[in-house]
Amino acid sequence: MGVSLNRVRKRFLLPLVLFALAALGAAWFLTRGRGDRSVEFRTVPVERGDLVAAISATGTVEPEELVDVGAQVAGQIVAFGKDRSGKTVDYGSAVEQGMVLAQIDDSVYRADVVQAKAALEQARAGVLRAQADLGQMQARLVQSSRDWERARELGPSEALSKSDFDAARSDYEVAQANVAVGRAAIAQAREAVSQAEAALARAQRNLDYCTIRSPVAGVIIDRRVNIGQTVVASLNAPSLFLIAKDLKRMQVWVAVNEADIGNVHPGQPVTFTVDAYPGETFQGAVGKIRLNASMTQNVVTYTVEVTTDNSNGRLLPYLTANAKFLVKELHGVLLVPNAALRYTPALEHVAPAERETAEADKLGGPPAADGNSPDTGKASHDQGFLWTPYGQYLQPIPVSVGLTDGTMTEIRGDGLEEGTPVVVGEQSLDEKAATPPTSSPFTPRIDRSKRPPRR
Repeated sequence: MGVSLNRVRKRFLLPLVLFALAALGAAWFLTRGRGDRSVEFRTVPVERGDLVAAISATGTVEPEELVDVGAQVAGQIVAFGKDRSGKTVDYGSAVEQGMVLAQIDDSVYRADVVQAKAALEQARAGVLRAQADLGQMQARLVQSSRDWERARELGPSEALSKSDFDAARSDYEVAQANVAVGRAAIAQAREAVSQAEAALARAQRNLDYCTIRSPVAGVIIDRRVNIGQTVVASLNAPSLFLIAKDLKRMQVWVAVNEADIGNVHPGQPVTFTVDAYPGETFQGAVGKIRLNASMTQNVVTYTVEVTTDNSNGRLLPYLTANAKFLVKELHGVLLVPNAALRYTPALEHVAPAERETAEADKLGGPPAADGNSPDTGKASHDQGFLWTPYGQYLQPIPVSVGLTDGTMTEIRGDGLEEGTPVVVGEQSLDEKAATPPTSSPFTPRIDRSKRPPRR
């Protein structure tokens, strides 16, 4: 009985031992297969595609030509004019050149005109009086001239005393002087007329200024006064209306960083988007680069004018635009994410034969393309490294870094092919094991690597 029991035990014990040994062997094999690696590498394949290198910047949609309509006289706004449709002038009103926009109280200026007209009539009357006085003076000159002629014929004698002779001569000379004075009085009166006419013209012009008219045909984009408001014209003319001449042609004023301005030139294609129309891209071209740069927080920017067609009237003034200046366009090139060029593995994860290369790369590697770099959109042609799995390790692939669009970068290298897996990050196996299996595959993962990106 005891022998039989031992046989049964041996029969069941032997398979258990063999199973345990197999499990230990498998565990040893798996552990040996992954070495001491405690992370899992995230890879993406090298792609072949098109790359559009562009400079990104923000700006504001502006009308191509604006006219600021001001007031040249002071007074109270008493009425607004009518637009093309017969409605009261307001925001968005379409007006023609010469249309009345607003009316300023003109009672004071109308009184000035009446007063200037009276002064002009008075000056004209002064001319008539001076002319009449000159006529009298000329008549006296004729009489005194005749008396003097007779006195000279008689001479001082018993018929004409010495005193009478001198008196005749004196009367003649005084009459001559009076005629000259009369002529000067006429000239003075005529100048007074000219002054009065100028004063009347000035008073009339001020009266006309009380009627604010549109200097151009366009659309009112800003009305800055209300009825009853008093405008005061002093050193600066107060602005009443802002008129856009032609909203079918718009501009985008884009602030471009000084590091990128060298790649911007007139005629360069530009695309831009506005928040008002999500998903829609508008086309434009560089028209002008303004040379008056501005500095904000030690950052120098230049204003670039981008012209665009707005025949459909969809673009409104002062929309914020996100613009992209096309620098270069490549087709059918090898591309990798910028994260692949920034990634540097720990030395223990590098194949032993390549660790010297990895150490040199850490100490003095070239800067990788970065979407936040001012060099976005430029060809750096630096030398860099990509890392690809090699058994349980990683091995470097030397590459030449080309253009970048801020997300993907053009690369070239010997033996580099489309589909080659390259490492873009890593994840701790412990962290992966702690991740619930029900988590969505689309949930973003945080790279907890303590190694900083290459600079």
